[in-house]
Amino acid sequence: MPLQHTIKAVVYRGEQFSVAECLELAVVTQGRTVDEVLENLQEAVALHPEGEEPARFGLAPAPTILVTMGLEPARA
Repeated sequence: MPLQHTIKAVVYRGEQFSVAECLELAVVTQGRTVDEVLENLQEAVALHPEGEEPARFGLAPAPTILVTMGLEPARA
């Protein structure tokens, strides 16, 4: 099986904070702002396989993070 070069994550609005959840890794984080949740996501993804070989998780070395965001429609 080829190694993945991209980790996919979804960012959505929780009850109080923005939440980021990875689809391939067991990583979920939150932040008060979108910038904060994205920063927390980068840190959490970097720490998840710390001390492990990325291939163990099906990942190529230094994968990128692809983020999809769910936005509520603007109210007029």
